[in-house]
Amino acid sequence: MSELVTGEAVALELRPAKLPSRVLAVVLDLAVWVIAYVAVLVALALSTAALDDAAQAAVAIAAFLLLLVGGPIAVETLSHGRSLGKLAFGLRVVRDDGGPIRFRHALVRGAVGVVEILMTSGVVACIASFVSARGRRLGDVFAGTLVVRERIPAGRTAFVPPPPPWLSGRFAELDLSAVPDGLWLAVRQYLTRMRQLDPQVGWAMAERLAADVAGRAGTQVPHGVPPAAFLAAVVQERQAREARRAFGGGGGPGVPYGGVQPQGPGYGPVPPGPVPGPVPGPFQAPAQTPFQAPVPAPVQPVAPADPVVPAAAPVPPPARDADAERPSTGFAPPA
Repeated sequence: MSELVTGEAVALELRPAKLPSRVLAVVLDLAVWVIAYVAVLVALALSTAALDDAAQAAVAIAAFLLLLVGGPIAVETLSHGRSLGKLAFGLRVVRDDGGPIRFRHALVRGAVGVVEILMTSGVVACIASFVSARGRRLGDVFAGTLVVRERIPAGRTAFVPPPPPWLSGRFAELDLSAVPDGLWLAVRQYLTRMRQLDPQVGWAMAERLAADVAGRAGTQVPHGVPPAAFLAAVVQERQAREARRAFGGGGGPGVPYGGVQPQGPGYGPVPPGPVPGPVPGPFQAPAQTPFQAPVPAPVQPVAPADPVVPAAAPVPPPARDADAERPSTGFAPPA
C-alpha cells in the first residue's frame, strides 16, 4: 500500500502497480501502436511514391510523432490515465494526490517516454521503476504521477461493520448534507480498521470523529451511545439515502435498504437517557484499569458522654364531659 495525501489532508491508500504488470501493459500498447504505425507507413508509401526522398522522410517523421508520441498522449488524456494495455491489466495513471491526470501530465510522460522507452528499448524505464519505492519511471517523476492498480481482490476489500440493531434507522432526521466528503472518507477508513487499532487510541479517534460529524449535522452524540456505534449508524443512514436516491426505493426517511422498516421495540427517535442493553464487541468502551478505593484511617473510640434525659412531654388536661357539667332540670325524654 502507498499512502497518498489529498488536498483535504485525507490519507488515501493506493496499491502501486508492480514492474511486471507495467511492462506487460507497455508491451501491449507498443504492439498496437507499432502495428498502426506500420499500416500508416505502408499507406503513405503508396500515396507518396511520386515525392522525392526528403519529402518521404518528412512524412515518415510526422507519422512517427503523431502515432507513437501524440497517440499515447491523446489516449491517456481522454481516458484519464487508462490506455489499452493499462485497461487490460487493471492499471491507471493518477496524480500524486490521487486525482485524475490532465493533458500536461500525459504530455510530460509521453515526451520523457520517447527517451526512456523508445530510444533505450525500455532499459532506463525498468531501472528507474526498480529503484523507485513506488515503481515510478522518470516520466512519472517529472510529471508528478503514479501508476496504481484498480483491481483489488474481493476478499481483501475493506468491510464497514454494520451498526448495532438498536441503532438502525434512528438517525433518519439528521441533516447530513453539511458533512464533507473528506470527513466521510475518514470515518469509513476508521470503521474498516478499528479492530486493528489499540483500544484506547481507537476510542479517542472515534470520539473525535463522532464529535466532528455531530457538529456538522447540528446535533450531539446521544448519551450512552458509543462513538463507534454512532459513526456506523450515521454511515448506514447515508448509504440508505444514497440507495433510495439512486434506485428510487420508497419507505420514507430513515428506512434502510429496500424500503423495509425494522419492526420491534427500540426503533424510533433516540431517547435522551442511556441506552439499555449490552453493546456488541467492536463498539464496547476500552477496558479501564480497576479502581481501588483508598483504605480509611482507623477511627479512635470516643468515650460516651452522659446520657441526656429528654424532657417529658406536657400532659394535656383531661377532657371535660359536657353532660356532667350541664345542670339537671328533672326532665327525662320519652322512651
